[in-house]
Amino acid sequence: MRHVIPALRWLLVVFFVVAGTLHFSYPEVYLAIMPPYLPWPAALVAISGVAEILGGLGVALPATRRFAGWGLIALLVAVLPANITMATTGAHPPGIMFSPLVLWLRLPFQLVLMAWVWLVALRDPGRAAS
Repeated sequence: MRHVIPALRWLLVVFFVVAGTLHFSYPEVYLAIMPPYLPWPAALVAISGVAEILGGLGVALPATRRFAGWGLIALLVAVLPANITMATTGAHPPGIMFSPLVLWLRLPFQLVLMAWVWLVALRDPGRAAS
């Protein structure tokens, strides 16, 4: 496990930085799944993109790892309404079609992402620098 956790941590860093960057490269993908009751969808897409990038980078640094980890978990909770909207309405980003099963599987996948964040950023504060 000595090398596994750091490798998983760097994989998580790349995952969130790339995911956050995609909010700016393809905002229409994220706008398509925004719940209609939320105001300022474009701003929320941009804010969540910045949060993913900063959270990912924060996990890379021992000094900010725990704070960034809690921030990413909060972000994953915050974007749950978009995932619920996709699952319940069948909303799809333009040009991308997912089966209903995939849309519903996105919901428990948020728990997998939270567990991943916990494992590499929050699990053992005494080993945060590893």
